[in-house]
Amino acid sequence: MATDLIQVMYLRRLLLIALPVLLAGCISSQPFPQGMVVAQPVPTPIVRAPKVGQEWVYQIRNVFNQEIVDTVTEQVVSVGREIRIARSGLKAGPLPDEIQSPWGFVVQDPHWSTPQIFQPAIPLWPIQLQPGINQFYKTQYQVLGYPDGSYYWGLSMNSLAWEQIQSPAGNFLALHFHNEAPYFQSNDLFRVQNIRDEDVWFSPEVGRWVIRRGSGRYITLGVSWFNPYWEDYLQWELVSWK
Repeated sequence: MATDLIQVMYLRRLLLIALPVLLAGCISSQPFPQGMVVAQPVPTPIVRAPKVGQEWVYQIRNVFNQEIVDTVTEQVVSVGREIRIARSGLKAGPLPDEIQSPWGFVVQDPHWSTPQIFQPAIPLWPIQLQPGINQFYKTQYQVLGYPDGSYYWGLSMNSLAWEQIQSPAGNFLALHFHNEAPYFQSNDLFRVQNIRDEDVWFSPEVGRWVIRRGSGRYITLGVSWFNPYWEDYLQWELVSWK
């Protein structure tokens, strides 16, 4: 069992190393966002507090071919014990809400293809806005609309650097951090191992991410990590905010 786990981890590292090379060979693939690293701001920026009417508009690109998949508008519609963010896509129409409680801790997360309800809530961005901090959070989640099942979720959040980063909405000071959910339990019983990871550029001024880029991979019985199944590989880019 231990040998199998080591082999899986080794194959996964090879995949993560090879992925940028493979994408670079695709002429039309979406380049990895390149920010300019800056020193830790003093004082540390304060995250904008939520208010009803705050809004963020994102264009979502397919990383493999740069195609704009949709444009999603997210708006704060209620603030109190819970902060509710209503969401809709230009193509997709109404989307599941995001719920935070308190601000910065997600209870209902619609970001991935299967919306999740976490019990307890977990951070959406690093609690300490400082590079070099790595935290791991364990929780359980239910699938929205299916309250009978509960599944393990573990999230590694690694703060990398403060960067000046460009999006269609402008230039922003953002904390670049990397999320990884290694070997979480899927509600799809045919998936025997699952990994999701993403890079996020979070702007305290905006109160949300400026760029968010990530995907997931999984295998089923008889499938190896040399040839995993892929979830959508998407990059969210802030177009406007208020």
